[in-house]
Amino acid sequence: MDINNPGPATVDFPFPFQPYPIQERFMRELYRVLETGKIGIFESPTGTGKSLSLICGSLAWLRNFEEKKRQEEARALSVGETENKGGQEMDGHTAAPSSDPDWITQFLSKKEEMDVKNKIKEDQLRRKKREERLEQMRHNGQLKFASKRKNMCVNDEVRRLGTAQLINDRCMEMQKNKHEKKTEEAEVKKRRVSRPSCPFYSYEQMQFLRDEVFVEVKDIEQLVTQAREVKACPYYASRYAIPAAQVVVLPYQMLLHDCTRRASGIKLKDQVVIIDEAHNLIDTITGMYSSQVTGAQFCQAHSQLAQYMERYRSRLKAKNLMYVKQILFLLEKFVGALGGNVKQNPNYQKVPQEGTTLRSINDFLFYSQVDNINLFKVQRYCTRSMISRKLFGFMEKFRAADVGLAVKESTKPGGLQQFLQNLHQKDCSEVAGVQEAGENGQTRTASPLMQIEGFLTALTNANQDGRVIVQLQGSVAQSSLKFLMLNPAVHFAEVLKECRSVIIAGGTMQPVSDFKQQLLISAGLSPDRIVEFSCGHVIPPENILPIVICSGPTGQQLEFTYQKRDLPALMDETGRILTNLCNVVPGGLVVFFPSYDYQKLIMDHWEKTGLTKRLAIKKKIFQEPKKASQVEQVLSEYSRCIKLCSQSTGPLRGALLFSVVGGKMSEGINFSDDLGRCIVMVGMPYPNIRSPELQEKMSYLDHTLPKTNGVAAGRVLIENLCMKAVNQSIGRAIRHRDDYATIVLLDHRYSRPNILGKLPQWIRSSTEVKPAFGPAYASVRKFFQLKKTISMSPT
Repeated sequence: MDINNPGPATVDFPFPFQPYPIQERFMRELYRVLETGKIGIFESPTGTGKSLSLICGSLAWLRNFEEKKRQEEARALSVGETENKGGQEMDGHTAAPSSDPDWITQFLSKKEEMDVKNKIKEDQLRRKKREERLEQMRHNGQLKFASKRKNMCVNDEVRRLGTAQLINDRCMEMQKNKHEKKTEEAEVKKRRVSRPSCPFYSYEQMQFLRDEVFVEVKDIEQLVTQAREVKACPYYASRYAIPAAQVVVLPYQMLLHDCTRRASGIKLKDQVVIIDEAHNLIDTITGMYSSQVTGAQFCQAHSQLAQYMERYRSRLKAKNLMYVKQILFLLEKFVGALGGNVKQNPNYQKVPQEGTTLRSINDFLFYSQVDNINLFKVQRYCTRSMISRKLFGFMEKFRAADVGLAVKESTKPGGLQQFLQNLHQKDCSEVAGVQEAGENGQTRTASPLMQIEGFLTALTNANQDGRVIVQLQGSVAQSSLKFLMLNPAVHFAEVLKECRSVIIAGGTMQPVSDFKQQLLISAGLSPDRIVEFSCGHVIPPENILPIVICSGPTGQQLEFTYQKRDLPALMDETGRILTNLCNVVPGGLVVFFPSYDYQKLIMDHWEKTGLTKRLAIKKKIFQEPKKASQVEQVLSEYSRCIKLCSQSTGPLRGALLFSVVGGKMSEGINFSDDLGRCIVMVGMPYPNIRSPELQEKMSYLDHTLPKTNGVAAGRVLIENLCMKAVNQSIGRAIRHRDDYATIVLLDHRYSRPNILGKLPQWIRSSTEVKPAFGPAYASVRKFFQLKKTISMSPT
């Protein structure tokens, strides 16, 4: 083996403690994938140190890669010097005939060698200067403090705006104010009010803070604190640090959105990209490149832009005026596609007929009569001119009634005039649809044109890659146009093409067929470049009991299909199962229902039958709150109840928490130890197959992807969406090596091989299928009796 190119087996990983064997295997496989330039799908259960293994494994590779690069540079310089010396000696003894063209070839060869050498020397010199500067800052306290987004903004005046869009818009405006030249006409100057610039947008101070970022790794809070001390913008200082950085940590939405990535100065050529917590990657990309705009937003944007055009018509260049008119034409036609008229109040315009229609991109462009407009040029104009930001500033400046209306006043009540007045008076938040509250509680209305720009950009996708959904409901204001991205691979393809290697990692990546087919192979990636790695859990096998229960205590088959789940007999049987489980499960028992509607239905039924009271005698009942702000309080009370019950000898044996799959507690919440000794999954959370979006996605996959074991790709998608949600929910339990829990799957359909095969490997390998409830109950009771015996035995 080449000692300058160590293989994974000989690598010393910088782990902070002795790694578990599965962590060692994870890092070695990661190293091998990076070294060979492959695309890896890595699955490691939560609680196994996945993120730490990703960091240590990748940094070990980076360290060795950089060392090998330095050695190759030194070797190249050394070889070049030797060749030059030899060449000079030969020139002293042998003279080539002047008519021989070899001297040209020799000259060009030497020039190429010198160019390479000079490039290497420049890189080395630049690297040396940076390292010397950072070393100075590490040891020189005087030098370190000589100059003494939304999350990174340190300008309190701007932060008071509260929301990301308003903060970003004001930030861009203040930068412009700082740099723009005073070339306005005298008459304008007289009326001009002084516009503020940001005191933290100082190039020198931001460069200083950039170097501070390199001296020591800082989290966002530390970076913001440092930025306040040196009076520099931490966001832009971080952006200045990107070109010289070896490791850049950022939200993967910023990485995957092409425009945002380019604006941030992130280049992917020959880079390594590691995407952690990637179980929602497909949904994230689909959501980023999908767009929805209401009729009210179209009307508001048309009104604002018409006012803007009328006020600045004399100052707009002919080409810019042409594009503004084209945007107004597009907005008018889009409202017309909803059955409305921009000159009338959209609240009072009833749609001709309610319903949902799906159209291809080209079909929609013809339907809305805008097929003669070059959307690529309009989109480019919007980007370069920043018209949405200018329109926002315009509306902020002329928020009062001094802006003249762009249309003639209507004498009819409820006309456009009244609608616009309502907008200015901020009395119809349901119309604007884009109102945002700042920190001081005041409501601010942002221009919807930026969101419309996203819709225009979406319409420039290839015809086969998306659909336009025309949703007509109630009034024109409530109706909407939605672009649905069907092919997320088209936007992931550039990442795969540019990067040396891409790692897609998560605690629950099953079923991985979605990632392989919809993201990788559909993007043109060869299957032999894809590497899959899945490791077990750090817990011993006896610490988990996954069990499929096919029928209840009275023999009622458990099948929570849409046709059967509302049957009283099935809801009663579910209650009996939970009552029995409460008798043997200590601490916390978490129940996941397939939807909020079904949770309400079954709990209302239990309330009538008295089952809720019987359950409350055994465990205190908690429910997932409706508001996200109340989650922490409910979890705190749930945890406190379990702790108190474990310390008392009263009748309560812990707590019972009712949650919903895909809800606030199915992701990101840890039910470790006594908080989640048993996770119960009621039924299978299949998505709504009647959804037009889902039906279109299924149809698209059926036409573009091959069958899997004779099953159409659309059907596979439905199963995968269901099991992905299940895996995320049941993965809330068992968070460390000494943790233990049971996972109870209530539905006989879980026993089917194709469903079992989509459970995570560490759960699937221990899963027991019980056709009858008696043996299942006995297994659960024995599991916890054994754990109780072990905990009581002396160490």
